[in-house]
Amino acid sequence: MGASGLELRAILQHIVDTATSLSGARYGALTLLAPDRRRVTDLFTTGMTEAERQRAGALPETHAGVVGALAEDGCPMLLRDLTDHPCSSGVPEGHPRARSFAGSPVQVRDEVLGSLCVTGKASGDFTDTDLALLRLLASQAGAAIGGAHLYDAAKQRARWIEGAAAVTRALLAGAGTPDALMTVAEQARVLAGAAAGVILQPTVDGGMEIVAASTHDDPAGLIGTVIEPGAPVLVQLLGGEGVFLDDSATDPRMTTPVRSRFGPSMMLPLQSGGRLIGTLALPRRRGDRLYTPAERQLASQFASQAALALVMADAQHYREQLAVYEDRDRIARDLHDLVVQRLFATEMMLESTLRKDTSGDVETAELLTRAVDELDSTIQEVRTAIFTLQQPPSDAPGSFRSRVLRETGSAAPALGFQPSVHFTGAVDALVPEPVADQLLTVLRGALATARRRAGVSAVEVEVDATARLPGGRGAVRLVVADDGRTESGTRSPTVIWQAPL
Repeated sequence: MGASGLELRAILQHIVDTATSLSGARYGALTLLAPDRRRVTDLFTTGMTEAERQRAGALPETHAGVVGALAEDGCPMLLRDLTDHPCSSGVPEGHPRARSFAGSPVQVRDEVLGSLCVTGKASGDFTDTDLALLRLLASQAGAAIGGAHLYDAAKQRARWIEGAAAVTRALLAGAGTPDALMTVAEQARVLAGAAAGVILQPTVDGGMEIVAASTHDDPAGLIGTVIEPGAPVLVQLLGGEGVFLDDSATDPRMTTPVRSRFGPSMMLPLQSGGRLIGTLALPRRRGDRLYTPAERQLASQFASQAALALVMADAQHYREQLAVYEDRDRIARDLHDLVVQRLFATEMMLESTLRKDTSGDVETAELLTRAVDELDSTIQEVRTAIFTLQQPPSDAPGSFRSRVLRETGSAAPALGFQPSVHFTGAVDALVPEPVADQLLTVLRGALATARRRAGVSAVEVEVDATARLPGGRGAVRLVVADDGRTESGTRSPTVIWQAPL
């Protein structure tokens, strides 16, 4: 049967009171030990006055006196004269002293959780009957503590499971990558009771960098911290192993400058399909308690579920992007199959009309010629729009054509309109990377100049990969023209740049 913290304390106090009363002892004490048995975590006493409590001071050390002997041996102990026993030399100054002593370890199965002791029997020595009673009460204390531990463990497990589910729901709701990583870091920090929740991701040179941090302090001191390639912790993480540190500040496996701020820590790999996509680190402050084996296991399971949720969120994001691209591709096909074809047919009809016009009306001929030119320009604009719709995301490596369109598109907000762009020839196949970089630099400068010039309402950009140099060698030519005026009132000069292919 589980018990809350207050209920457990009342039960343990009642047990030590009962043991003292039934055995006829003057003093009774029930100690609880840390899982590593290095220290006493709690002490319940009876028979001590307030003055004696103050003289006793802090909790006794685990291995002091008979308390340590009971923890080490795990066997009941019955002493006629406590002062003659070697362990009595470890009784701290200020604690009550008595001759007769009886004690039994408090344990669950083979795990020693503490001890139940009585001293100072009023009528002679403690008997085997007293010791049997003490063992019975110690077993009841062990059962109460074990039940409370199971209850706490169940609640803790439920919290971690709900936390992992909350992370999954949040990530699948459509959070971007930075928000998704922060969600994982924040939820893990709260669940683990850590000073910080940190996400690290691999760097190009084989190290790891902190990219998200949740902490009550300023996270700026953590973001950007790098674990250099070859660090011992990376060897374990890359092998899919968690790293558990008792003290980050002194552990030789840690090499980062921020390690001095933290004590106990867990570093858990975020893996998907055998690939390390990141690391979840949960450091506590220096001096805080160590992580228990149960906490380590729960955090490791949380990290596995969080990694799966991150991958699922990425997959969902890609599916949504794919749906957008499919829709854009459909629009592009409609533009090509319907709009462009009709415009082209209209242009052919006008050209045919122009050739058949035998009236000699010069004005009509000029109007038809201008209409044909306008239709041709419109067809080019629509084809450019079609190509733009078919481009990959802006953060993906693009072709030369898409880079030109991206450059002119980024200039549109400052200009107040979208520059007109025309391509001639297979620019993606013909223009090499170094030449493309030079052309984009010139284009960027020409667009910046146009932005500074007054009265500009149109900019035309032409990239011709079929141009020829005077010697006949193939070249790419960039022409940037606008309708603005210089300070002297003359028409703006046209920028013409070309390079051999």
